[in-house]
Amino acid sequence: MPDSFHLDRRRPSPVGEHFAADTAELIDATLAAVSYAGRTGGPFYDFLRVGATRVLFALIDFGDAFEENAKIIETTQTSLRQVGTQVFREQEVNFAEAMIELCLELNRTMLETAGQARSLPAFVGCYEESLGTAWYVNAGPTAALVRDQTGVVELPATGLSLGLFSHAPCDASPVALMPGAALLVVPHAMLAANSPGQEPGLEALKAALRETAAANANDLCLAILARLEEFSHPPPDSRQGTVLALVRSTAAKVSRTGP
Repeated sequence: MPDSFHLDRRRPSPVGEHFAADTAELIDATLAAVSYAGRTGGPFYDFLRVGATRVLFALIDFGDAFEENAKIIETTQTSLRQVGTQVFREQEVNFAEAMIELCLELNRTMLETAGQARSLPAFVGCYEESLGTAWYVNAGPTAALVRDQTGVVELPATGLSLGLFSHAPCDASPVALMPGAALLVVPHAMLAANSPGQEPGLEALKAALRETAAANANDLCLAILARLEEFSHPPPDSRQGTVLALVRSTAAKVSRTGP
């Protein structure tokens, strides 16, 4: 496993004809983000190692074209990496406080760069590999689900979308991923274009996650994107969107230490 990984969001690896992906091998887990190949807009994502057993990841929906949002995406990514590395560098860290500090800084960066208020839904998390626990901030309408042997549960919003208010409060929450569990993050916009008569987007997503037996994060993302297409039927040249997943190995050891 490499000591660190930084990914260039503009050059994901091709996965088949229609998709492109970035993946990372973690300790007893996999992390991946898969997008439609050739897309010109949609969510930004990133993940990077911020400690020996800590990985920071984010999915932020900037909407519109990448070219129009290039500057704000660049400054947000820089802030995510610099501040994220700083707040999680100590061995003993209060994960909730670190997550809140990071997201407040991301919010400030977005407002200063954009020069005006914008609604930028974001899901930001830090996964502690030694515990199998992720602390997260779900800012705005982003669908975040966890599947384990007990079923599928939703991780509700913990604050408003980023980029709206300079002093908008947010909370950070923990989620424990048991061996074999999967965390899936999907932008709300991808669930809003269902065909008439189909299931509501979130319920369809929950059903797809329950029914998908993927052993790693990359395969889970590909399966979920394929299922979402069944409900939205977008024309090939208009497909936009990215899904992110974290899947813990079934062979992972269960920690007896809480978050």
